[in-house]
Amino acid sequence: MAFIYSIKDTYRSAVEAATGGKNTVLYDDQGNPSIMVVIPKFYLDDVITGAPHTVHPAFIVNGVEKPYIYISKYQNIVQDNKAYSLPGQDPAAWINFDQALNYCYAKGQGWHLMSNAEYAAIALWCKKNGKMPRGNNYAGCDVDAQYEKGVEKYDWILNYNWNNKSNKQDSSGYHHTGRTATGSGPCSWSHDGTPDGIYDLNGNVWEWTSGLRLKNGEIQVIPDNNAAILNSDHSDSSTLWKAILQDGSLVAPGTTATLKIDNTTAGSSIQDSNDVGGDPILNTTIVNKMYTGGDVNDYYRYSNCNFESLAAQNGVTVPTLLKALGIAPIDSSCGGDGLWIRNYGERLPLRGGSFDYGASAGLFALALTDNRSSSVNNVGFRAAYVL
Repeated sequence: MAFIYSIKDTYRSAVEAATGGKNTVLYDDQGNPSIMVVIPKFYLDDVITGAPHTVHPAFIVNGVEKPYIYISKYQNIVQDNKAYSLPGQDPAAWINFDQALNYCYAKGQGWHLMSNAEYAAIALWCKKNGKMPRGNNYAGCDVDAQYEKGVEKYDWILNYNWNNKSNKQDSSGYHHTGRTATGSGPCSWSHDGTPDGIYDLNGNVWEWTSGLRLKNGEIQVIPDNNAAILNSDHSDSSTLWKAILQDGSLVAPGTTATLKIDNTTAGSSIQDSNDVGGDPILNTTIVNKMYTGGDVNDYYRYSNCNFESLAAQNGVTVPTLLKALGIAPIDSSCGGDGLWIRNYGERLPLRGGSFDYGASAGLFALALTDNRSSSVNNVGFRAAYVL
């Protein structure tokens, strides 16, 4: 059954009336609902000072400008191998990249894993409008406002008392609040600070996003918001991936002088998952692989810094596109959110942080450290819709 947006029903009408049209209910090809937040089209100069007056790439699909994108109000759950945005749920976790991608595409035309372009658009809008949401990034509460709490859905058990946040100790270990129910936090946990916003972009679970990867250190994207096209090929060998030059133009991967994420200190051949030292840095060549034992997808050495501290090598120009896609900072005030990099192998993006990342979680938190098969208790996703 194809989705038909124009059909109204009581549930959708009630949600739209209650939110002044800021939220709606969309149905998948099985007729099952998801609550979505409506994001109207905006331009780069609306969110980035000095940027050109061109549409943000999140609103361009297959060369066509779109008046709206629809973002899951809540981190998603999975039912019958499909993604749903519903309140009060334990968000799906232990989800790998390809599963997240397929749970969204399985819903039918227009549905897709929230793209990196969409996530970055929301983050930039929030920053421009002074709305930097808090969230569950500190065992059920926000590290900067610990009186703000969500409803526990996942009992996170460790063999030690993490930051003195344990709420119980017994023979199984120290119990902490891990994941919290979708949308159960206060309005300060929504992207616009109101009940009508997108919840849990800061913390709870990391979110896989589509349309971006790091391949042996080279930054690669699927152009505009074409990751939203049904069943877009995100495979390792897909020809949809494009590299980026300093002027922002897109070229074939492996082209000379494309933008990459290098490191400021030499790498290591040691096969452990420790911080190799130094800081990630934008460059047009890879001088320092963080792991020097080959371009493997394993979890060996990495490097990290605050996202807002990511710099470019002397002489390297950072194009507006990298800023529009949340890969490079627009200024030195991006909430102190973290950036983690492995510049070897294939790395897919995780956004937002999770319940155990504290001050490093947030709208601009970005981890390009995990391969597509990664599946852990603090990684989930959310679907989006555009047609």
